[in-house]
Amino acid sequence: MLATVLDIISDKQLFHSKDSEDRYLTNSVTWEQYEALLTELEDAPGFRLTYLDGILEIVSPSCRHETGKTRIGTLLEIFFEETNTEYVPLGSTTFRVQTQRGGTEPDESYCIGTEKEFPDLAIEVVVTSGGINRLQVYNRLNVKEVWFWQDSCFTLYHLREETPADFWETYGYELVSQSELLASLDIALLTESMQHPTSLLAAKEFRKRLQEI
Repeated sequence: MLATVLDIISDKQLFHSKDSEDRYLTNSVTWEQYEALLTELEDAPGFRLTYLDGILEIVSPSCRHETGKTRIGTLLEIFFEETNTEYVPLGSTTFRVQTQRGGTEPDESYCIGTEKEFPDLAIEVVVTSGGINRLQVYNRLNVKEVWFWQDSCFTLYHLREETPADFWETYGYELVSQSELLASLDIALLTESMQHPTSLLAAKEFRKRLQEI
């Protein structure tokens, strides 16, 4: 399996494109094979790996995907700075737990307040749907909140550890309209800033609006 996946990558069957994401999905992958592939790809940036119960997904993000994730990160760091919110940026670190048979690499991720083993907030930019259900993986990692940016809007989920059975279809996460980790963040304003055609002006306007609150 490992040799096959590396051959696909080396043959550039997975590659960056402007609008679409290239996705490779395979099953019957052992945890040891997953770990070995992570090691092999340490020096090959540009691929995101997700593992769940023997299924492995490799994604080569598009330029549109990377542009979206970078802007979200920029805007959130402005928010943290302007609101004096302590945070630890973890980016696309690989998070995994062998006993839970799950692992993934978010587009952006943060610990709020103090550094922890796993992020409080994970963010996924979705250009093309399909593949492994990220909420199921993040539940295994006990990530408190997961945001998806897709079709120019945010969808937010908060983990309900006290009543997981009430949200079994979303793996214990409740769909929410407002972040509970960042309660003072105006999601409508963040969305508006993401939709702005110019990154620099979006960041400047976002900072200005925060200062006016």
